Amino acid sequence: MIESIPPLHQHYKTLVRNLHCHGTDHGQGPVTEECQLPLIDLNGLNSLDERERLECAAAICSASSEWGFFQVVNHGISPELLKNMKTEQLNLFGVPFEQKATCGLLNNSYRWGTPSATRPTQYSWSEAFHIPVTKISDQACYGDGFSSLREVMEVFAGAMANLAELLAGILVNNLGYRKEALQDICDSSTCFLRLNRYPACPISPEMFGLVPHTDSDFLTILSQDEVGGLQLLKDSKWVAVKPNQDALIVNIGDLFQAWSNDVYKSVEHKVMANEKRERYSIAYFMCPSYDSLIGSCRSQSSIYRNFTFRDYRNQVQQDVQKLGHKVGLSRFLLR
Repeated sequence: MIESIPPLHQHYKTLVRNLHCHGTDHGQGPVTEECQLPLIDLNGLNSLDERERLECAAAICSASSEWGFFQVVNHGISPELLKNMKTEQLNLFGVPFEQKATCGLLNNSYRWGTPSATRPTQYSWSEAFHIPVTKISDQACYGDGFSSLREVMEVFAGAMANLAELLAGILVNNLGYRKEALQDICDSSTCFLRLNRYPACPISPEMFGLVPHTDSDFLTILSQDEVGGLQLLKDSKWVAVKPNQDALIVNIGDLFQAWSNDVYKSVEHKVMANEKRERYSIAYFMCPSYDSLIGSCRSQSSIYRNFTFRDYRNQVQQDVQKLGHKVGLSRFLLR
């Protein structure tokens, strides 16, 4: 049988052996409860009743400030499209590992484990394709046998982009700006689609599928399966997000927190591996152009100095190389 799963176990054991340690205590604190994220029905935005439209928009903004996360239903992305995307995702990850890792598939976007990890607590038990949206339509990135993947992913990425623009426009308008203000910053050429697979992990129930982090973008939209494993930091405690297959999860990224002058919150989150079941998810990352100034929309009382997406990415990469982890927005505080 040809193995499609990356050698996560072997790589992790090597990391532990090199450090002469065996601990998997991540020092993140126990999960105290399972939470239901704020659930918002986007049909409210199309209501003939102005009060209902305003209430729906207000719920989006409130959740972005209080939670940094929320989930949406009646979001306009059909169940059939989500099902087709999941089918294509399963087929893609079923490709032999060596082919995924070496053939340059999808713009050479395949990632597995955590190459930069220097200790077990920095290791992610997962594999992913982190695909630039601009490459999704490029037939040369697929090779033979993936034409249906390209067709489905084109439609899926377009639908996610439209939803991201809708939600971001509401959040920008709430700050007193026209939604076009974000169009001057964000650029589809730097947005990404990430297909994730978290294999069952026999090592420990405390193993990270994805290490604690915040997203380095404006806005993320996530489609996940029923397995669960997503956790976020709420009131200084880790809470497990109850999966809802009928909803998409939306979260604020670092750049939206900076641009909103901390009105909206980019919240630390992680994925815990499952001992017995594999997990799949797909994330759309709404990003600005690399050279657009981020800074704060409130220049007179700005918390952050002006910086670009390129500056931010470079700083994150430097910190990961030197420290083994991302530092994030605190690098760009004015005081």
